[in-house]
Amino acid sequence: MRTRVKICGITRRQDAEFAAKIGVDAIGLVFYPASPRAVTISQAKAILADLPPFVSVVALFVDADVEFVRQCLSALAIDVLQFHGDESPDYCEQFERPYMKAVRMREGVDLLSLADRYKQASALLLDSYQPGVPGGTGVTFDWSLIKKIETPIVLAGGLTADNVAIAIKQIQPYAVDVSGGVEQDKGIKDRMKINAFMREVTNGGTDGK
Repeated sequence: MRTRVKICGITRRQDAEFAAKIGVDAIGLVFYPASPRAVTISQAKAILADLPPFVSVVALFVDADVEFVRQCLSALAIDVLQFHGDESPDYCEQFERPYMKAVRMREGVDLLSLADRYKQASALLLDSYQPGVPGGTGVTFDWSLIKKIETPIVLAGGLTADNVAIAIKQIQPYAVDVSGGVEQDKGIKDRMKINAFMREVTNGGTDGK
């Protein structure tokens, strides 16, 4: 099965357009003010203007006020919600929209228990753990911590063109999520890096012959 690709932290319309053109499955918009890749609703509208069909829009939140999430859903064509904080299953499910729950991986994380707790999630996004940083760390985690679960896995955390093929062969995730690994600066994507990343995602899904 083909590995899907999400590019997160899009802050410019031209980056969204290029991602769609090259075949990225989803783009991520960060609605977390503390992030250097954060966008406002008005900025998101400009980014999404005339986005072609069959590209999913994922909105990322971190322990956000419920009304703010609803404002984003009302104003923007959001397909999937991504929660990176300490949101409960009830919180995530109240919006009646497909959602992913991020899990910051470290020793002691019970992935089987979390998959059961968030059983309504479309996927669990596995990211690196760093104290005080909800995501976008730019570092990988120990992939041996990943246990087989029924819920689709989206692998994140420090992925680049140098390691994504290895990650796909080893983990066989439903999708991979990249942000800093395809950037020239925070929130500014690099077309050559995106090209290389997409090429290596394809290589990761082959047997090398």
